[in-house]
Amino acid sequence: MTRTWRVDEVVVDTTTEFQHVVIGRTAHGLTLFCDGERQSTDATQLVYHEALTVPPLLLADQVRSVLIIGSSEGVASAMALAHGAARVDHVDIDAETVRLCARHLPYGYTEAELAAAESHDGPVRMHYRDGFDFLASAESAGTRYDVVLIDLPDESEDPEAQHNRLYEADFLRRCAGLLAPGGVVTCQGGCPTMWRNRTLVAAWRRFTELFDTAVYYGSDEHEWAFLSGRHDRIGDPVATMQDRLAAVTAGGEGYRPESIDAEALRAGTVPPHAVRTSVRASSPR
Repeated sequence: MTRTWRVDEVVVDTTTEFQHVVIGRTAHGLTLFCDGERQSTDATQLVYHEALTVPPLLLADQVRSVLIIGSSEGVASAMALAHGAARVDHVDIDAETVRLCARHLPYGYTEAELAAAESHDGPVRMHYRDGFDFLASAESAGTRYDVVLIDLPDESEDPEAQHNRLYEADFLRRCAGLLAPGGVVTCQGGCPTMWRNRTLVAAWRRFTELFDTAVYYGSDEHEWAFLSGRHDRIGDPVATMQDRLAAVTAGGEGYRPESIDAEALRAGTVPPHAVRTSVRASSPR
């Protein structure tokens, strides 16, 4: 199966040190493509980024410090700040792509915001480094995070794909090692559509094996699913998330999502049957 996008105007077409990047105008507005795959669009990026970011922000006991690995556009950083984070470390290996996003995309970092983050002048600190390398430095420094958010191009079924190592159990385990008590690791898990779900099944198996509380969230308006995990066991994580969302909606501190409410949380946290049965369980353990 192939997917074809019509790009009516090419704004950027370049090959960075790490990937081929195109930013162009499509029927969804300005659209970011990396290595031929759509990453985000002006029309749908909010739904995607809320599905990625809101569940772990609600699942974590507190959100003071956040580590983001990938997510070149910078939208997740803004959501974390809006939820109350005082410190966001944003790690991305591809400085050129991050700067192109800030220059051309109407969402995420502005160029001024990115410049401040690059100089570590403010709550967001930009680090152009390999994810494994940054984790090692943070571990040595004893740094702890309430949320570790991984937002990368899709896990590939090609075993030689370099970025796949940032999806594997070892990387997730090292991310989890940086968590403060009550903290959460989350990542983009893949697509639940039956002919594209092999990487999602593998990712869900990893999360249920590594974490005592594993939460699935499938966007009801996008084709992606996201996985979150905590070291400790929570009896009813979805009810916990709904209660915290209700407190925010009632005027409490936190990010107020536009595309997620209590009903969406209840519906979106049930993994598809094929994903659930793949780990021989009817629900997260």
